[in-house]
Amino acid sequence: MRHLGRMAILLGATLAAAGCKSAKSAPEPAEPPAARAQARAAGASLRPVSAFAGIADERQRSAALFVEAGRVITHPRCVNCHPADGVPRQGMDQRPHVPAVAGGPSGHGTPALPCTACHQERNTPLVGATVRSVPGNPKWALAPAEMAWVGVPLGKICEQLKDPARNGGKSLEALHHHMAEDVLVGWGWEPGAGLEPVPGTQRAFGELIRAWIDTGAVCPRP
Repeated sequence: MRHLGRMAILLGATLAAAGCKSAKSAPEPAEPPAARAQARAAGASLRPVSAFAGIADERQRSAALFVEAGRVITHPRCVNCHPADGVPRQGMDQRPHVPAVAGGPSGHGTPALPCTACHQERNTPLVGATVRSVPGNPKWALAPAEMAWVGVPLGKICEQLKDPARNGGKSLEALHHHMAEDVLVGWGWEPGAGLEPVPGTQRAFGELIRAWIDTGAVCPRP
């Protein structure tokens, strides 16, 4: 029995490593490392709310604020967990999850392979693997199909987010709290070693959402 227990532990560890392993990353563009670092630094921040003060028309300013917040919303770190087909995506190229898995009716996987088989309450470092960590969060799950973002333009995502029938019954105030405070949303800024985080900070993102709501929650054109 003791031997079988050790085998089960080893099998579980193997599945966890294999189940969340990403395919090899695409080669870096042929440009100097310094240029790559500079480009990444420039794209890593979010413009503050004050940067939009010069837009006199409030509706235009509201839509512009959401476009900036949309740099987080449409980043693969977020979109990958919002598929329409129940199949999570992986990586910046948004490839289907390897191994093949499904979110199931609750978004937490199937009885044969629940999300928690690989995704624990925190990011799990890996040694000797293609990826350097398996993402983890206490609330890890797929979004419902009515909240699908994969392949959806930002304007349509905006309309979806405002619709209580498609956003989990949230008011705009509840939506702001979710964006600015929720720990699963916050994971996007701390995805683990080897994974690109979403731009800016959750605080800056929350401020953009707050300002967008305060200016009428206008959606950009789809």
